[in-house]
Formats: sequence, C-alpha cells, structure tokens
Amino acid sequence: MEVLINAAYLVASAMFILALKRLSSPRTARTGNLIGALGMLIGVLATLLHRSILSFEGILIGIVIGSGLGAVMALRVPMTAMPQMVALLNGFGGAASAVVAIAEMERLHLHHSIAQASTALTGSIAASVIIGTITFTGSVIAFAKLQEILSGRPIVLPFHHGWNALQGIAILALVTLLLLQQRVWPEATVLELFYLLTAISAVLGVMMVIPIGGADMPVVISFLNSLSGLAAASTGFVLSNYLLIIAGTLVGASGIILTNIMCTAMNRSLPNVLFGAVGAEAHLGGATDRIVRSTTAEDAAVILGYARSVIIVPGYGMAVAQAQHAVKKLTTLLQQRGVDVKFAIHPVAGRMPGHMNVLLAEADIPYDLLYDMEHINPEFEHTDVALVVGANDVVNPAARKDASSPLYGMPILDVDRARTVIVLKRSLNPGFAGVENELFYQPNTYMLFGDARGSLEAIAEALKSV
Repeated sequence: MEVLINAAYLVASAMFILALKRLSSPRTARTGNLIGALGMLIGVLATLLHRSILSFEGILIGIVIGSGLGAVMALRVPMTAMPQMVALLNGFGGAASAVVAIAEMERLHLHHSIAQASTALTGSIAASVIIGTITFTGSVIAFAKLQEILSGRPIVLPFHHGWNALQGIAILALVTLLLLQQRVWPEATVLELFYLLTAISAVLGVMMVIPIGGADMPVVISFLNSLSGLAAASTGFVLSNYLLIIAGTLVGASGIILTNIMCTAMNRSLPNVLFGAVGAEAHLGGATDRIVRSTTAEDAAVILGYARSVIIVPGYGMAVAQAQHAVKKLTTLLQQRGVDVKFAIHPVAGRMPGHMNVLLAEADIPYDLLYDMEHINPEFEHTDVALVVGANDVVNPAARKDASSPLYGMPILDVDRARTVIVLKRSLNPGFAGVENELFYQPNTYMLFGDARGSLEAIAEALKSV
C-alpha cells in the first residue's frame, strides 16, 4: 500500500509541474488548471488510503463543509472581489498549516513525548506554525484593506518597524529555546513557549501588512501566496508527507518568482514594498491651477471612430465598474470600423496579479489582443488614441519625470505619448499610491468623468451614428 501511495504522489507531483507550465500562458491556462486539480484529487485520494487514518468521519465532514463553502464563494463572489477572495484563500492555507502544527504539538504533549521528539520535527513544527500564522493574520489584514474594512492607505504606528524587529528577535529566541531546552524543561513549559511563539507570530503578521498601501497589494498577495506554500511544505515535514512537501515548495517558489517579477515591474525591492509605507501621504505636485480638458461621450466617440489605432489601458476602475463587457462591446464596434485595437496590461494593474487578464478573459476578449508592458510601450507614440479605463498609478508620467514622487523610477505604460489620450474616471482623486496623476493635465488628455461602464456604453451608442 505504501508503494501505491508514493507512486500516486509521484504522478500528482508531475501533474502539478505540468499544470504550472501550462498556467504560464493564457492559451493553455484552462487545461493547466484542470490538470492541477486532477493531480490534487489523486493526491487526496492516495492520502486517504494511508493506514494511519483511524477515522474518516471528521475528514468527510471537512470535505462537505469545505466543498459547500467553495461552491458558494465560486457562485456568489463577483470578479471585482476576486483579490479579496485570493487573499482569504492564502490565509486559509496558512491557517491550515498552523492548525496541523498545533495539533501535532498537542499530540506529542498528550503522549508525553515532546522531550523525545527529534530536533528536525520540533523545528518543522515551529516553522509551520510561524509561517502559517503570519500568513493567516497578514492575509486577513490584506482582505480587510481590499474590502475597505480598513483604510487602503498605510497604517504606520509609532516605532512600527522597531516593534517588528523586536518581534522577529523574540521569535528567533523562542525557537532557539524550544530546540535547545525541550529535553530540559517540563513539557508544560515547552507547550507554553510554543503558544507564546504562535501568538507573537500572529501579531507580527498583522504588523507586517498594515503599513502596506493599496498600490502594493498585488505584490503583497503574491508574497503571502508564497508564504502559504512554504507553510504547507513545513507541514509536509511535520507529517512526513512527500506530496505536501513538493506541492508546498512549488507554490512557495512560484509565488516568490511572481513577487520578484512584480517588484521588478515597479522598480522596487521586496523590502521596500514591505517596509516602505508608500502612499502614507498624498503627494500633490505642481501648480493647483492646471487646466483639465473634459469631454463628452459623443466627442469621445468621434475621436475613436476616426482613429486608425487604439490602445485600451484597463485598471482597477474597470473592475469596480464591472465594465469589462462594455469594453468588449466597444472593441467589437471599433474593429468593425477597421480600427486596430490592442490592450496594454501593466503587471500590477488592479489589486492582484493578473487581475486585468482575468476580467478581460471573462468578457471573451481574445488573448492575442493583450500585450505586456514591454511589448506595447514602443507602440504608444504611433497610436492615435489611448483609452484609459480606470487606470491611475500605472500611467502616471510622474514616475518618469518627478524625482520627488514616490512612484519615481517605476516602469509605467507610456500612455502620455499617444497622439490623444481619453481617460475614463470618476474624479481627479489620486490612485492607491496617493500620488496626483500628471497625465490628467496634459494638453493631449481629455477626461470623461463618470462611471466607467456607463461612459463606455454611452460611447458605444454614440459610435453607431458616427
């Protein structure tokens, strides 16, 4: 039976690797997702064959509850709330790892065998509870910020980073004491130290995420996803489960690679994202009497209708307005008039990695119309119209021009270099980074104020008579 289980784990691991490979391209992502899900099913079924399982009742109850919650979330959570759901799922993964570690420590205490546990096992339990608890509480704060239960701006307490450093030192000290003194101290004392370690880790997770602004949430979600994988891998060592070790390592590695890609796209380091508190104060540069050129849906339709090339730049405003289907309708009308339409996707547009890609795919916009930043930027200066739908920080020229701006040095979409720019936005308010957008005041920019979906539908209707 053990041979059969390990063979199933090997097959499942290979399927996970294949799934990640296929998830790297939008064209193969659907099948990649299915392959990964099938691999997980094989892994779960193989685990259920393990002789160490004495009762299946609790497992079946967990499957029913988890499946029910998953079905409700899949059916009821709107696409605009997908970042919040991803943050919660990361948190649930971390919480599961922490609960397993706690249960294992309680089992050792119940059998009076904490002193006999190997250093590797104790270290794995400590790593699992630390990473899992930090992931859980950090993800809950990320969810609260994305759901606007907490302010999206950084919340920085007095001596904030100093407290974080002290908590980090306390965690290292407690782990050292557990590893060196577990055979010396009474088991009750070891257990108390373990729960103190858990509590400090929980507080550190909160303290790490609250000073991070909404503009950095895509990076934070990716980083927390990586931590959830590392927590799962640590739990695999606790349970001696090879599949959990492999799956957790894959998630942790892919998450940190994605985090690095997104940090590079922002021209910032991960420590700067985690500790920089970008967006704590609004940055308002330049004169306050600059001219804003507003337009109407009818005028925008004329500009778009007689253009030869249009690049559409989606942002979080499109998600909030649920305007992706209106974007699809306008795209179809423009293509019917012979207009060359492309989409420019910034790596950190929206509130989670790939947010814009997911929304546009939901509206059945062809993948071959979507271009990454490095491929689309050279085309803006040859483009008749750039249509910005709710994007802000990722199109702010201050990132190139204003050395005093918090965005300075961040690679952006070169929207301002198009012949004409039309921005759909509710107001002139700054984006998540709290930085005023200089694009709004350029002489080639026209602002169409209002709900993005309503504006796009009005443009599409006016376009029919142009």
